[in-house]
Amino acid sequence: MESGHIHIGTSGWSYKHWAGIFYPEDVKPADYLSFYAKRFSVSELNTSFYRLPLKSTVKKWVSMVPKGFLFCPKMSRYLSHMKKLNDPEEPLERFFKIFEPIKNHLGPILIQLPPGVQFHHDVVSHFYGVVHEHYSEYRFAMEVRHPSWFGEESIDLMKKNKITLVFAQSDRFPYHEEITAKDIFFRFHGPKDLYSSSYPDSALKEYAQKFCDWSNEGHNVWAFFNNDVNGHAFRNAAKLQEYIDQLA
Repeated sequence: MESGHIHIGTSGWSYKHWAGIFYPEDVKPADYLSFYAKRFSVSELNTSFYRLPLKSTVKKWVSMVPKGFLFCPKMSRYLSHMKKLNDPEEPLERFFKIFEPIKNHLGPILIQLPPGVQFHHDVVSHFYGVVHEHYSEYRFAMEVRHPSWFGEESIDLMKKNKITLVFAQSDRFPYHEEITAKDIFFRFHGPKDLYSSSYPDSALKEYAQKFCDWSNEGHNVWAFFNNDVNGHAFRNAAKLQEYIDQLA
């Protein structure tokens, strides 16, 4: 069996509070992505959750990174939080009109649902059906925050449609670890204080071993640190990559 790839990064790069601790003071915000891409080969794209970028902007991002760099954009909150996955056709079409030109530079598309959105078979089946029919060349990862999504019916639907269940590590959100697709998507939100606590080296070593085991089983692993406060995210990501390199 061919081993999969392990992709380690952070949940974005445009953090102004990283100036002076990750980005040198003489690096302008417009050049943050180029600097980031010299140290990591993948990034989540959280800004698309709040506001969809221009098509020209995403093309510019691709021009600023080396060959092989990948983006994992987050689906617009209009679909996930406002529509709650209902009537997904138009929101999906609008999203992919923007990202289709950089299709070859994309990892899985992240869909993060709010805690109040429970699993409803008819809604989810229709959503997966639209995705399968019109966007089968893309991969999708679902970060759910209501435990109803961890039931057998939901998990079976994910496996049938090759949708990745996101493993979201935190002290606040429900956690369920079950592999549903070739891609495995892990989000580190902070072990104690949400977004503002660091992972100890001992934990990162354990994750490195787990990710290598999954890779050896043929899975592609995507891991992003969202604990950006005080720069924990880039430090934890770099340390995790170091431990993975040691095991390779």
